[in-house]
Amino acid sequence: MPFKSLLSSLVERVPGAQGAIIADWEGEAVDHVGIMDDYDLKVIGAHKGVVLYNMREVVDRLGDDDLREIVITTKQTQTLIMPVTKDYYLVLTLDRSDMLGRALMEARRCVQALHREIA
Repeated sequence: MPFKSLLSSLVERVPGAQGAIIADWEGEAVDHVGIMDDYDLKVIGAHKGVVLYNMREVVDRLGDDDLREIVITTKQTQTLIMPVTKDYYLVLTLDRSDMLGRALMEARRCVQALHREIA
């Protein structure tokens, strides 16, 4: 199953989802799907890669290397950042709502499927 299909399915299954992107370790978009502007989604994906990189460094210094997910909540949005492999990660952006549990569950499924495609 191609990346775009997996990302489309994720965005469709999460109420309030604005976009999903898989990017490489340099923040370059591999593929993305969303109802938001493509450029904005790519910028969000690249920026969240910087956040992931910094969090990985902190987690490593604490003696753990198993960072699985980061949730960023603002007044209007929620953003999930999840490593797929050491070199790739998924970002899901959604409206702020009570659907975070659903978003996490669906994003975890997507990460597993993406991991199978990449590995």
